[in-house]
Amino acid sequence: MKKYEIMYILRPNLDNNEVKKINDHLESVFSKKPSTILEKKEIGLKDLAYPINNHKKGYYYWFITQTDNEAVLEFNRIVKITEEVIRFIIIKE
Repeated sequence: MKKYEIMYILRPNLDNNEVKKINDHLESVFSKKPSTILEKKEIGLKDLAYPINNHKKGYYYWFITQTDNEAVLEFNRIVKITEEVIRFIIIKE
């Protein structure tokens, strides 16, 4: 299993319940596979460096996980079809 650093940004017009629901859904990808979330940080609502889809702010979330490639591919697939995610990045350490 390899370590991955993952960060994603959610739309700013979501309420706290929606944000929590989306985070739980995205993190559940790694709980179904043999993986471990080593660090997790909810950075919160921050200004974007430039507008993305007419949004100037976004909810930032960051975590490091140790998992296999299959879980990362599944996370990538789910994030791409989740409309509330406006940007994401996955870095293999």
